[in-house]
Amino acid sequence: MSVELNHTIVHARDNRESAEFLAHILGLEVGAEWGPFVPVATANGVTLDFASIPPESITLQHYAFLVSDDEFDAAFERIEERGLTYYADPHGKQPGEINHHHGGRGVYFMDPAGHGMEIITRPYGSHPEPAGRS
Repeated sequence: MSVELNHTIVHARDNRESAEFLAHILGLEVGAEWGPFVPVATANGVTLDFASIPPESITLQHYAFLVSDDEFDAAFERIEERGLTYYADPHGKQPGEINHHHGGRGVYFMDPAGHGMEIITRPYGSHPEPAGRS
């Protein structure tokens, strides 16, 4: 058997709020609560298990999701409908923009716990960058 990521735990102030937020943006379903976790499964079988912990214990993380062009359009529309601040870069220097890296599109936004979320339409390194761009 090859090694695959099966699940990861995502710390949240409110596990239900964070799970529902991400599921809504990405057009996914929130699974049945299981013990202290509220799961959201991705198409490739990886489950994000949201767990409520005290806010001061949350270590902010970055989660990137590869989506189709149509899924990007739908997710980006939901980001705009919610009035979320979004960026073309992970450092928040390009607010209100998306990027076109790797021959696709990408955008960054924050979830309710403060984690950095990213949606991209092309994997990193899948398309050569034009000269002079990074």
